[in-house]
Amino acid sequence: MSRVYNFSAGPAVLPESVLKEAAAEMLDYRGTGMSVMEMSHRSKAYQAIIDEAEKDLRDLMNIPDNYKVLFLQGGASLEFYRIPLNFMRHKKAGYIITGQWAKKASKEAKFVGDMVVLASSEDKTFSYIPDCSDLPITDDMDYVYICQNNTIYGTKFPELPNTKGKDLIADQSSMFLSEPVDVTKYGMIYAGVQKNVGPAGVVIAIIREDLLPTEEESKNIPTMLNYKTHADNGSMFNTPNCYGIYICGKVFKWIKSMGGLEAMKKHNEEKAAILYNFLDNSKLFLGTVEKNSRSLMNVPFIVNPAVVTDPEKKAALEAEFIAQAKKAGLENIKGHRSVGGMRASIYNAMPIEGVKALVAFMEKFEKENL
Repeated sequence: MSRVYNFSAGPAVLPESVLKEAAAEMLDYRGTGMSVMEMSHRSKAYQAIIDEAEKDLRDLMNIPDNYKVLFLQGGASLEFYRIPLNFMRHKKAGYIITGQWAKKASKEAKFVGDMVVLASSEDKTFSYIPDCSDLPITDDMDYVYICQNNTIYGTKFPELPNTKGKDLIADQSSMFLSEPVDVTKYGMIYAGVQKNVGPAGVVIAIIREDLLPTEEESKNIPTMLNYKTHADNGSMFNTPNCYGIYICGKVFKWIKSMGGLEAMKKHNEEKAAILYNFLDNSKLFLGTVEKNSRSLMNVPFIVNPAVVTDPEKKAALEAEFIAQAKKAGLENIKGHRSVGGMRASIYNAMPIEGVKALVAFMEKFEKENL
């Protein structure tokens, strides 16, 4: 069976060359006589894997020496609680709510202290990024939190919020390594890798060292939930997700081979332009995000309710589109269960041919159903 074009939001498409390389090393990793799945995380062979992965990531993102790079487990959902537990020193922080994941993170922060909503786009079903130029940030807030790219709703911050000197903490799960980032503008960046970097099960956290809990503060933080635990032990306090980190390392090298993050941004802009240009000129399909808030990674769309006015017919047509797309080798086009419709996630590893194939299919479907 030939490979499909996989538009899943995560776990998502990986570079084919990475998969082939991993397959070739499955039974014998570089003469060790075993798979990376089997080797001890305390072995020299594995230490070299994780060290090289960190080095390549630091190179790609130009991460300063005063930032720690951690390979963690538990998914972004665990970070929702671990972040306030580690950083809400004055028991108050500001959250910008631009989707379900930021909303869930804000809920977890309430277990630790006072969570203040600084801005929200929930009034228009998270279809835009609110103005963040003059937020009601107070001196006693420890940090400002954002989900920088919203996977479900297809929005991305066009520029970073004005945090008025407070540390910015960003969930970059669905945009991580898709474009250059100035790490120094953040106190912490983190990402679940299953969207754009590797297999599910690994979280990468990049944390400025001075934010880590002190020895005294650490007395009140459970060991595994303390970022300092993992920073002090090079992400090896306990057994890490060895194979997941190994694949991430290969993806880092692939991005380097493609020209780095500047090249990735150009590649992603070209892909997104093809799809957005079609949506902007389509009669049957409608993009759901305001233009200045659009994501390069996640593109949600629906059948235009102004054209198909009967809700039942609209739902049926969307279901038919999804079913026919699957038959055409365009997988995982269905929108998130909370919003419905369709969504194409076009991460780094999605080739431009995949986006062109989707647009050609949409053109054909539109002609047949108008």
